Amino acid sequence: MKTFPMPDVALPAPNVVQGLMRIQDKSDDEVRTIVRTARDAGITFFDHADVYGTPKHGCERRFAEAMQLSASEREQYTIQTKAGIRTPGPFFDFSYEHLTSSVEGSLKALETDYIDILLLHRPDALVEPEEVARAFDELHASGKVRAFGVSNHTPGQIELLKKFVKQPIVANQLQLSITHAPMIAQGIAANMSGLDQSVSRDSGIVDYCRLNDITIQAWSPYQAGFFDGPFLGSDKYPELNAVIDRLAEKYDVPPTAIATAWITRHPAQMQVVLGTTTPERITAAAQGSDIPLTRAEWYELVRAAGYVVP
Repeated sequence: MKTFPMPDVALPAPNVVQGLMRIQDKSDDEVRTIVRTARDAGITFFDHADVYGTPKHGCERRFAEAMQLSASEREQYTIQTKAGIRTPGPFFDFSYEHLTSSVEGSLKALETDYIDILLLHRPDALVEPEEVARAFDELHASGKVRAFGVSNHTPGQIELLKKFVKQPIVANQLQLSITHAPMIAQGIAANMSGLDQSVSRDSGIVDYCRLNDITIQAWSPYQAGFFDGPFLGSDKYPELNAVIDRLAEKYDVPPTAIATAWITRHPAQMQVVLGTTTPERITAAAQGSDIPLTRAEWYELVRAAGYVVP
């Protein structure tokens, strides 16, 4: 498993993250198996959110109940959670009161004294960055949160936060897969007249994150689009799956590993956030971290996904 350093994060960051949004109804043994399988694959980084599970903090609570981590065991994990979405609605709330109360709820549910990384969960159009800065300052000074990030934020939205927030923004969680890659594909075909792919929809987010040492965390890495179902094995993507299957045979790995490798091959040092709770799929996906796709293979996958490579 490839790793890299993240600012203000104690452990090396693996470029595959285990998401835990689907563990609400899992037994203790099932949760422990998910975590053990991830760790065996080199994944020590786990992703939560306050809105995962019911009632609020449900999945965080399920994780803590099943794992019962001692203080020394807790230090072996990077635990990330998110705050900012309120229900019913949903609607977004980056106020000082909501962010601090949400963190208190996460700390209690996770049965821990600190959160390694707190992400703002999707943008709040009514954000007052001074309020975010106040919350971050208090949470950081108290030791309750060690590092901070965002999700689904544009460069402009991050810059607005940075005008007031003192702590570095260490991560931006964004949807990315081979078939849902506008933030990469647009740059490949930049300034080409009449080509939809050339229309800028991401404001240069990949380059911005690289310039500012912000780790892109790719969510829904195997989804065809916005929750359109997986592209792996789908008859809607015969050319892409043919290329994936050929490369999987070449590298002697499952197809899922090739879909992972397409993201982890990017020099931006992205992280792939897994949504699966099936141990075999976790192991298969994690294998992609170490696959050295060539440039030719990486671009072949881009073309097979339907994007133009001029």
